[in-house]
Amino acid sequence: MNMIVAADANWGIGSKGALLMSIPADLKMFRQETLGKVIVYGRKTLETFPMRQPLDRRENIILSSRPDYRVKGASVVHSVEELLDVLKAYDSKDVYIIGGASVYRELLPYADTCHVTRIDQAFEADCYFPDLDADPEWEVTGRSDEMSYFDTTYHFVRYERKK
Repeated sequence: MNMIVAADANWGIGSKGALLMSIPADLKMFRQETLGKVIVYGRKTLETFPMRQPLDRRENIILSSRPDYRVKGASVVHSVEELLDVLKAYDSKDVYIIGGASVYRELLPYADTCHVTRIDQAFEADCYFPDLDADPEWEVTGRSDEMSYFDTTYHFVRYERKK
């Protein structure tokens, strides 16, 4: 199972319900990685999408503790156990966890690859991704050259769970 996230220098991923920064190359990479795949996310993440609609050309699965929560164009599951049962129908390499912070935390134990856009700047954030650099279970297995968007530099970094 994969995770995909953009995180700042302190592993911040959002503030007040929005991304910390929108980088066109990051959005393009996200689209390339997830098109035709299964994406898993929480209700709050859905509320950040354009018109609060599931993303097209992907299998959308929303993890929500609200038992009556329904979304047109997406499957809704209400527990990690239910999600893992649903995901048995898919190849795990085609599953991408896309947020938010609580969903990342809950599902990190089941992930084996994290695609992280590391932004070389710290922002004011109120939600965070787990610090994979400090976690001995994870190692960097790929890193792009430095890229920039205006005055902000960033890298695409692939982390994999150590075997």
